[in-house]
Amino acid sequence: MKKLSEYDKKSILAEEVFTEIFEQEDEIKKAQMLLSFQERAKELGVKQGFDMMLKAYKKVEQEMNKKRLSSNALTNWTDFTGKYDAVKCGSWIAGDDGIRTFNKDYDNEVIVCYHPILPIGRLKNLETGEEQIRLAYKRNHRWTEITVPKDIISSASKIVSLSKLGVSVTSENAKLLVKYLSDVENLNDNDIPLQKSTSKLGWIRGDFIPYDTDILFDGDLQFRQLYESIRQQGSYMEWLNHVCDLRKRDRMEIKFFLAASFASVLVGLLGALPFIVDLWGETEGGKTVAMMLAASVWASPADSMYIGDFKTTDVQLEVRSDLLNNLPLMLDDSSKVNARIKDNFEGVVYDLCSGKGKSRSNRELGIRKENRWKNAILTNGERPLNSYVTQGGAINRIIEVECGEKVFADPQYTANFLKKNYGFAGKEFVKAIKEIGVDQIREMQAEIQKEIYKDDAMQKQSIALSVILTADRIATDQIFCDGEYIDVESAKKVLASQSEVSENERCYRYLIDKISMNSQRFDVDVNVEQWGIIDQGYAIMYVPAVKGLCESGSYSYKAFMHWADKNGLLQTDGKNQTKNKKIGKKAVRCVWLKLDSSMDSDGFSPADQEELPFK
Repeated sequence: MKKLSEYDKKSILAEEVFTEIFEQEDEIKKAQMLLSFQERAKELGVKQGFDMMLKAYKKVEQEMNKKRLSSNALTNWTDFTGKYDAVKCGSWIAGDDGIRTFNKDYDNEVIVCYHPILPIGRLKNLETGEEQIRLAYKRNHRWTEITVPKDIISSASKIVSLSKLGVSVTSENAKLLVKYLSDVENLNDNDIPLQKSTSKLGWIRGDFIPYDTDILFDGDLQFRQLYESIRQQGSYMEWLNHVCDLRKRDRMEIKFFLAASFASVLVGLLGALPFIVDLWGETEGGKTVAMMLAASVWASPADSMYIGDFKTTDVQLEVRSDLLNNLPLMLDDSSKVNARIKDNFEGVVYDLCSGKGKSRSNRELGIRKENRWKNAILTNGERPLNSYVTQGGAINRIIEVECGEKVFADPQYTANFLKKNYGFAGKEFVKAIKEIGVDQIREMQAEIQKEIYKDDAMQKQSIALSVILTADRIATDQIFCDGEYIDVESAKKVLASQSEVSENERCYRYLIDKISMNSQRFDVDVNVEQWGIIDQGYAIMYVPAVKGLCESGSYSYKAFMHWADKNGLLQTDGKNQTKNKKIGKKAVRCVWLKLDSSMDSDGFSPADQEELPFK
């Protein structure tokens, strides 16, 4: 190129000047050249002619771009370096410098995305039929793959959410990026693989996720860590040897929690309902390490990996249960229960053990898919989980195991060991189930259940226990090979009796305890609110006092009175469930409640000498 000063009126309007300007790829240099030539044209007095030529060349360039884009609409291919093959991209220009197109006037390129990005796969969920899309994008010379719902990349308002994952998308380029991804997907419809997927773990159409890999996992990103914790780490033989040594200690806490963990994947196969196994006690170390041991069957027992806690909501518990599906839900430390759950704890217990979540509407006013699961729920805490509930139906769904002292010889060593060795036994257990066959396992469970049914135990607990003992038998024979079975007679001791589970029976015990602890309220000479009097083996109580006590214990006064009358625990006048009693100078309508036979004539029980701190 000549110096500007060398251009005269004729040469500055020559074709080669404009050709050189428009061939300049650097837009900044192109603009600088244009300004310089315009200034020189002005000096020469041909500015008008120069602008006319410039306008004509711009028009020619636009037409050329239109023709090029039109002719290449179905022939452009991506040109990304790396592991992904080139795919059709229509009129889009896709290279290592990002995705580009032309503006509506076809005179300037527009940046669609500053880095390579393309769809590489589609996933169709087996439960919902909904599709997700797998995207690959390159930032800082590194490719990343993500799976997102199809509707995310179909909406300009939704696709901006990918920015938090590192995709260069804003409200400015969102619409163009949506169009680019749609074009690439549709132009390569037959070449982008479609795979079956699931958002649930466990048994899916005869396969077991994540061990059978023909079906991909497409679960919520918030549970990615949970999903990734289910893997093998360390040495299976070392884990096996250590756990066999633990089982030789013959502690119910170890064997039962292990068996409950294995049993989780049998719940659905055997047609049982989900159940809770709660390990409780005030001792340090045993409960937490037992939970880690149970978790190590399937996944990493490290903090915040597989094991969850009660510091959550009922909705989050549902979603987590739905994801785990057949794998055990593990919740650490019931004392830290979220206030929202605590206020409706019985409802949460019912929901978890029903295996079905509540139907809820989504933002589009449609009904979300119903969360479902069939598994075991393992919990621990200083207090029995039953102490948080009063209704018999809820209690019937919880198997309590008390944690004693010195469950583990060296709990710290075991905890550290399990963090390094885990995830093998679950896979082997699933393999064993497939080899044995469901029919044979059902026969095994039926035999165990018959033996348990001989005792006065609630049906739901008996079924749950039979599933746990079935799992223990399979694990003992196929995995541990140590003959260390859980003793059936010892196991039956964890079952609640019919009377323990009865809500009205519990209400009766609750009232008797309150009467025993509040002697002053039956002494007319003491200046406190009086509940009534004790007379001839009966607590003769004012009706409002009984109603108040029932309410404070979350019991139904009406249901209790009907039950107590039916079971001969009330003196009545023959017409009502109450009876008049002269207290002081006037007769008052009272509840005549028969005291426990272990109580003395004043209504108080003798202390158990074995439980006293001194003698």
